[in-house]
Amino acid sequence: MTYALSPSPSPLILPAAILIDTARCWREARDSGRSVQPCLSRTLAAHDCAMLAPVFDSLILFYEAALGRPMTVGKSPALSDDEHLLLGLLDGSRPRPADIDCPEGAATALDCALCSTRIMMALTIERPATQAIP
Repeated sequence: MTYALSPSPSPLILPAAILIDTARCWREARDSGRSVQPCLSRTLAAHDCAMLAPVFDSLILFYEAALGRPMTVGKSPALSDDEHLLLGLLDGSRPRPADIDCPEGAATALDCALCSTRIMMALTIERPATQAIP
């Protein structure tokens, strides 16, 4: 079965809970000095997508590089501004140039990480059968 990958991201590809759980796990692991990817793998296993651990690790590293500071995370259920922005960047509702002023190299790296994450999520996260192309 093949899935259509549209040039523009679709909200169907990005379950927000996955990104928020992952971002908070990543931040906690980094702040406590633990290895990030094993923590991400355990968190993502709850969503049946543990293989995305290196994808999210890279995305958040590039996101922080573009921000020029550590990402802040919210407390359940409230989302931080950084979490809202990351969700918007990934689902395409917030264009990066308008929301993050950063050097060209950091911008390019973040754009590539966003595209890669969208693709990997589209290939990994189960989508409704109506999205499948025979």
